[in-house]
Amino acid sequence: MQVIALDKKHQCGTEGFSKPCGGLLAPDAQRSFIRDGLTLPVDVIANPQIFSVKTVDVAASLTRNYQRSYININRHAFDLWMKSLIPASVEVYHDSLCRKIWREDDKWHVIFRADGWEQHITARYLVGADGANSMVRRHLYPDHQIRKYVAIQQWFAEKHPVPFYSCIFDNSITNCYSWSISKDGYFIFGGAYPMKDGQTRFTTLKEKMSAFQFQFGKTVKSEKCTVLFPSRWQDFVCGKDNAFLIGEAAGFISASSLEGISYALDSTDILRSVLLKQPEKLNTAYWRATRKLRLKLFGKIVKKPMPDRTGFKKVDYAQWCGTYSTVEGLANALHIAHQQDIRERANQRDGGDINQCRCETVTLRQVPHHQRNGDAAQTTGEVKHAAG
Repeated sequence: MQVIALDKKHQCGTEGFSKPCGGLLAPDAQRSFIRDGLTLPVDVIANPQIFSVKTVDVAASLTRNYQRSYININRHAFDLWMKSLIPASVEVYHDSLCRKIWREDDKWHVIFRADGWEQHITARYLVGADGANSMVRRHLYPDHQIRKYVAIQQWFAEKHPVPFYSCIFDNSITNCYSWSISKDGYFIFGGAYPMKDGQTRFTTLKEKMSAFQFQFGKTVKSEKCTVLFPSRWQDFVCGKDNAFLIGEAAGFISASSLEGISYALDSTDILRSVLLKQPEKLNTAYWRATRKLRLKLFGKIVKKPMPDRTGFKKVDYAQWCGTYSTVEGLANALHIAHQQDIRERANQRDGGDINQCRCETVTLRQVPHHQRNGDAAQTTGEVKHAAG
């Protein structure tokens, strides 16, 4: 199978696109690396390594420390290392810009710009690993709506005598959460906020954090990107017509922690297994194979509290899962998800994939929405994509 990968990032160095990310590798992601037999090189590890998280409840003025086993990494170095694992048999276009995709004559057509000129390729299979603003997802499901937040973070010179990680909750600011991370001499402060007035809420929270001895100083750099916040079973979409979605592009991101690297790795591994087996209906097989992963993510949606003090539309979980904080409520919600899954399977019985040819695959990974030029979506691609 010939594979072509499009990637927004440069092949090496610190120039060009880098994904805004706090850069903590969670235990679930670590388990994915164990499964794949991968070990992290020292040049992607950041300093310091801290084994607790300071949890701050702003409204109650409470702070507690909890033991957590995160690995502090340099996210850009991590992404470049992941790219270096792509086999030599894969044709990778670095620093590329995807302009258009469409389906015609049972093939996918992709127009992209790389090395200073535009190219047009066709593919039997298309894999979208293009994140929250997935160009592939928008093409496949033009009417699909999923909750989106803007993730904002700023870097400062580290002034705290003792470095720390923190997780900050303030329902008057966001019904998601904010964070801080000490990393290689810098202090990173960020969070996920409503798209409409995210910057204002971020600034307001920064002002509040002085009461908890947070020290900021002059901003070294600011970053932002779109992040998905799934809130229903239908938010998980896996693709159709020989196009497949993995990672955050499929909605595979935790609603409780916004952790996505493990789900990107897991869904990639699932899709690899499906493509190698070549069942009659590839998309149906991939949908079924991701069921366990989707149920795991749906469980995080159900247990996620949804305060209504922030101006968000309140989600009435009681109407479909009872009191979601109870075991019975969780069981009811998962039962409803199971019934929805059965209905969707029934709808796919007459469809699916009829092509069993082994041909080329294109993998796309899109950069955040605010980075795009007009109608031209900037895309990047990885065979093993880590979206976090």
